[in-house]
Amino acid sequence: MTQRIRGVVDGAKGIARDPKSAWKSARGNVGLWANIVVLGWAAGFMLWQGTGFAVTIATVFAIWAILAVSLNLVVGYTGLLSIGHFGFFGIGAYTMAILTSSPDYEQLRTESIATFEWSFFAALPVCVLLAGLAALAVGIVFNRFRDDIFVLVSFGFAFIAFNVFLNWRGLTRGAFGIHEIARPEIGGWVLDGDLEFLALALVFLAIVVAVCWFVVTSSFGRVLTSIREDEQAIEVFGYRSTHYKLAVWVISAMMAGLAGGLFSSWASFIDPFSFILLESILLVSIVILGGLATIWGSLLGAMAFVLLEEGMRFLPFLPTEYIGQARQMVLGVLLVLLMLFRPQGLVGRYKL
Repeated sequence: MTQRIRGVVDGAKGIARDPKSAWKSARGNVGLWANIVVLGWAAGFMLWQGTGFAVTIATVFAIWAILAVSLNLVVGYTGLLSIGHFGFFGIGAYTMAILTSSPDYEQLRTESIATFEWSFFAALPVCVLLAGLAALAVGIVFNRFRDDIFVLVSFGFAFIAFNVFLNWRGLTRGAFGIHEIARPEIGGWVLDGDLEFLALALVFLAIVVAVCWFVVTSSFGRVLTSIREDEQAIEVFGYRSTHYKLAVWVISAMMAGLAGGLFSSWASFIDPFSFILLESILLVSIVILGGLATIWGSLLGAMAFVLLEEGMRFLPFLPTEYIGQARQMVLGVLLVLLMLFRPQGLVGRYKL
């Protein structure tokens, strides 16, 4: 991030000294134009829809950005294409829901579950820890597989996680979902306003970005990149690649558990259909769209996805019942075009 800021400053100085040459070089800079288009689109869309809607969009972006940045550690930097990341997101979300939901509401339902009435900040570390423990358990098994087989077993984990959420009715209430999930509270001050929750989500996003930046710029991160390029070569130098892959897998899952806890509290209701396999595929698409092995690319991809998801609701010629299918079609077309003309994504460093 420091290098990016320094580059922006140096670029601004170069434009001031020689604007014509800067314009010629900028015309072919796809990453620059991707930044301008997405950020300009975001600013214009939020101004058009008003402050309240902008706050909602920004909150959704913060949660998806945490997910995208965390997954990029695995997919972009380490080269492990995982389809199961949303399972850890669901574990965090259900942990928050079970620990903080209101017992008064649950007693009115036939599918009642055990409730604990924990506070948000007491439950959130448990969300992170359980997601990490689940990642450790499955990661020990997944480390035996590589390449296409790894994709398939991660696909299986996402499928298993969804079925657990759906069928373990004594714990999750199954398809009925869990309601009345507690909002964050600090010393009696409940963050039940949208703006307050957005500020909290952005704080956690900043923490996740800082942790990811520290990871990828450290010697640990350089080993991850080496694993991506040639796993067998890095083992020749004495590095146990399985240990590094397991470590980054757990770190990434813990961040997803954090995002799940935030989502659960923000939405105040979750059900298994929030964590279907399609959502996992969309998350991988966001990472590819923004660019592999770049934190800023994950943020940019998450912003583009959220704008696409919400913006298509305002197209006057598109019937409401076709909005979901249209989003998937447009995202699919974008990914095909990227694979044809820019396989490293909008601002990525590596090709998929």
